[in-house]
Amino acid sequence: MKEPHDIIKSVRLSERATLLTENYNQYTFIVDRKATKPEISKAVETAFGKKVIQVRTMNIDGKPKRRGNGPIGRTNHYKKAIVRLKEGEKLDFA
Repeated sequence: MKEPHDIIKSVRLSERATLLTENYNQYTFIVDRKATKPEISKAVETAFGKKVIQVRTMNIDGKPKRRGNGPIGRTNHYKKAIVRLKEGEKLDFA
């Protein structure tokens, strides 16, 4: 099995992610593109010591970008996971 820090790459802190945290006790992570829902659940439980209820994932394609008159490139593709924790539990990233 992979280590939790190999699966969870970073925490996504945005306005929408903050609203999900406040209203639904859901946290957003950027995860490894090949990670499955059970792997993500185990990684969050071992890394933070909290009980995971639900994991939703989505693959995000990179946006096309251009610098000046150069060729069109892309930003990186990534996988985003929205993890819902058990009622009463929360994570502190401060």
